[in-house]
Amino acid sequence: MARSQTTKKEPAGRRAPVRLPADEPARDPGEPARDRGESEAGPSGEPDRDRLRGAPSDPFEITVEGGLADDRTLVAMWGDTFGMFDRLGDILPPPRARHGLFHEGTRFLSRFQLALWRTRPALLSSSVREEDGMLVVHLTNPDIRNEGAWSMIHHSVHLLRRLWIEDGRCRMELAFRSYGRERLSLPLDVLVDADFADIFEVRGAIRERRGQALPPQVDAESLSLRYRGLDDVERETRIHYAHPPISAGPSLLRFRIELEPDADRTLSFTVECRTHEPARAKPAPTRKPNPPDLWRGRIGASQAGFDAFIRRSHSDVAMMTVATPHGPFPYAGVPWFATPFGRDSILTAYEMLWLAPGLARGVLGFLAAHQALADVPDRDAEPGKILHEMRAGEMPRLGEVPFDLYYGSVDATPLFLMLAAAYFERTGDIDLMRELWPAFERALGWIEGPGDPDGDGFLEYDRRCDDGLENQGWRDSRDAVMHADGSLARGPLALVEVQAYAYAARTGLAAIARALGRTDVAERLTGDAERLRQKFEQAFWIPALGTYALALDGDKRPCEVRSSCAGHALFTGIAAPERAAVLAQTLLSADHFSGWGIRTIARSAVRYNPMSYHNGSVWPHDNALIGLGLARYGDSAGTERILTALFEAARAIEVSRLPELMCGFSRQPGEAPTLYPVACSPQAWAAGSVFLLLQGLLGLSVHAEARQVRLSRPRLPHFLQALTIRQLRVGEGEIDLLLEKAEDEVVVRVLRRTAVVDLVLSS
Repeated sequence: MARSQTTKKEPAGRRAPVRLPADEPARDPGEPARDRGESEAGPSGEPDRDRLRGAPSDPFEITVEGGLADDRTLVAMWGDTFGMFDRLGDILPPPRARHGLFHEGTRFLSRFQLALWRTRPALLSSSVREEDGMLVVHLTNPDIRNEGAWSMIHHSVHLLRRLWIEDGRCRMELAFRSYGRERLSLPLDVLVDADFADIFEVRGAIRERRGQALPPQVDAESLSLRYRGLDDVERETRIHYAHPPISAGPSLLRFRIELEPDADRTLSFTVECRTHEPARAKPAPTRKPNPPDLWRGRIGASQAGFDAFIRRSHSDVAMMTVATPHGPFPYAGVPWFATPFGRDSILTAYEMLWLAPGLARGVLGFLAAHQALADVPDRDAEPGKILHEMRAGEMPRLGEVPFDLYYGSVDATPLFLMLAAAYFERTGDIDLMRELWPAFERALGWIEGPGDPDGDGFLEYDRRCDDGLENQGWRDSRDAVMHADGSLARGPLALVEVQAYAYAARTGLAAIARALGRTDVAERLTGDAERLRQKFEQAFWIPALGTYALALDGDKRPCEVRSSCAGHALFTGIAAPERAAVLAQTLLSADHFSGWGIRTIARSAVRYNPMSYHNGSVWPHDNALIGLGLARYGDSAGTERILTALFEAARAIEVSRLPELMCGFSRQPGEAPTLYPVACSPQAWAAGSVFLLLQGLLGLSVHAEARQVRLSRPRLPHFLQALTIRQLRVGEGEIDLLLEKAEDEVVVRVLRRTAVVDLVLSS
């Protein structure tokens, strides 16, 4: 599944980079460079030329035109296949919506819409089952008028629609039941289409050329829609129907359903996504069953809303996790990032580590197997770097976007080492540490070498791939790194959170090295970490702002902007205790805290825009990392405040699901959070945020080698009376815990254990 990492395989006839329409009205943004809500004047009062309508924009911007402007999309996913449906279970055609059945980065079905008497059915209810991801939709007939008279009274027919995704296919079942007193003859139309759009086209990219639609094939059993791409790959959507239609064409299947009173009739469809390519080596993992005990650990809450929030978050992470030859691996998010992402998968695994450590094992194995081994500038690859993104699909294969195997991430490599150290502490899995040690050494070599080109001790980046990402931290929008006056910082850039990760990577790797008997390496890394900590404090702390600088630019000038990224210094422990207290006050002030969470940059920043992707929005995963950091420095009240805000946001959103991000508008009484129109939902690291925040609030850590579960000053949020943790794996054993409030403290009881597991409480 991996492509060669030693040479760049240039596709025949490499295509020009994609472009976006220059004549569109100003629009809400997507990813990256989404911020379009500010004035067109720059800080000096002169027009900010790079922001004017019609000026060149980031080619990877996700446009808002046509859809995803609300939270009413139903999502189902399995492996490399996902579906996005409206609340009736339909796939509405573009440009009205961005629904579809997607497989390996291509939309194989762009329309699948039902009509009874040529009218859309009436919705009764719809939901996604948590246990298996099945979409369940209850529909009925509307009133039907024929030649001026009512020929069908509403609610005479019940239609139960079930849809579920498998790898490479979608199954649909339509169960009709008549509650009328006469025999009914129901005309059912199914409108279908397949545009075979690459996911980047669906996001808004404009291609100068596309492949060729091949003649459709239709018979009594199936309809086949086909497309040959510019990459010479034939993609086919085959729709199978168990009952033959009365007429069939390439865009319309017409059925007639005969229903006796109180009788049932069922129609079923299977949509297959086929790719015809000899000896194809796809970059995406193959779906296999995940280990049966991967999601064994469970949390239950006494408050029903919070319990539903936990269940939804748990099922979302599980839904987005695929099984690879290296173990389970969470994809980033639906729809734009349903593919391997290094940073996202690492942080998702970190969030879930105490509850599901097998996820981290799979992530470490997968990313080690895809670690860069050579210097490849047009992939932003250097030896030792950890993967940023891996894509299938026509456009990545052609080089129209550089993301088929792309390494433009400055933080994935230190985060990889951080996760390894945390996993080792959690599990004591010395065998895996020994197996992956060469990968750890390569990652450290990149951090100390190409990642620090001027040798000043700070990890920094500058784009080498002309059509790659300009900014390569987690805030990767084009305009995400700026100075106090709003001018964009020029590279090479040393981001505040990346230095924090580099510090934790060294301290964590030192612990692994010590366990492997490499004491000389451990001592060197410990010393290097301390020197980095001291230098970080000197270069990044801005006393007047009460925070660390957003970044250092190419001239080593600090970007004096209040950002949530500074809070990651709390997460890793690099912050001095006295400065951590000041930073906590800054992050939880009204300037930063919206009421729904901490904004990426404060309201006082010149480039603040609550509707931007990265310059004033609220990201759950970002808040979770900060929340764990606050607890680390003893501010569990701050952690509770963040957890409460995110829970109340999720409760106000349909299906209790936290999206990738929310707008940063200040919370108003009686109002829900303002949703970001093209946010992924679900998003893995957003779903995992509640588990990391609970870990921080409970002061919880698991040490399998010592057979201990440790709770330090455990705290329950004010809205919760009790919390249960069941089937928590500790080495070969399991333990069940009950935490209950008793006046001003939390009482912890062991409900069950299957082996020697010690519970250690500290205050």
